[in-house]
Amino acid sequence: MNTLEAIATRRSIRKFEDRPIPEVAIQAILTAGTQAPSGKNRQPWRFVVVTGEERAAMMRVMREGIAKALARGRDPGSAERTADAMEQAPLTVFVFNPYGIHPRLTRSIDQMFLDVLDIQSIGAAIQNMLLAAQDVGIGSLWICDVFEAYEELREWLGEEGQMIAAVSFGYADESPGARPRKPVSAVTRWVVTTPSP
Repeated sequence: MNTLEAIATRRSIRKFEDRPIPEVAIQAILTAGTQAPSGKNRQPWRFVVVTGEERAAMMRVMREGIAKALARGRDPGSAERTADAMEQAPLTVFVFNPYGIHPRLTRSIDQMFLDVLDIQSIGAAIQNMLLAAQDVGIGSLWICDVFEAYEELREWLGEEGQMIAAVSFGYADESPGARPRKPVSAVTRWVVTTPSP
């Protein structure tokens, strides 16, 4: 599968088969993440892999966070549906920025710019992992709903850095169609030099 084909055919998967991912495939996916470009070559990513029996504890913590959000009167949006997908996936990778600070803490302008730089780099790492998974026939779901259980998951995982996202991986048990996309012409403005007469 070439890169353009992987980009065009990849879908967010929310139903996974109940079978493990081979270790060689997991290593290929994680390696692809580490090969992403990063601003100033900071490589601001740390991956925490949850698999096996630990998935049950992960889901308990995730659902506790969602319940607390509901108890505070906060609408968790799609977090419950996302939790259902995570529960099915045989593997979830939490992605942290070890240089980042807690999202609720005040930061200097310099720290804010570094955060933006790092988050862009981490986004590239996550995209690399999604495309690597697609290449080896494994489905994926990029998850930001973990923020509904940010404190609970971060404490349970024992990570000090800034949690950016999670990605669940597994063999797809569904084949969703492509979501609508804006045409390139609607999101692009060309700056060109007009030749002199």
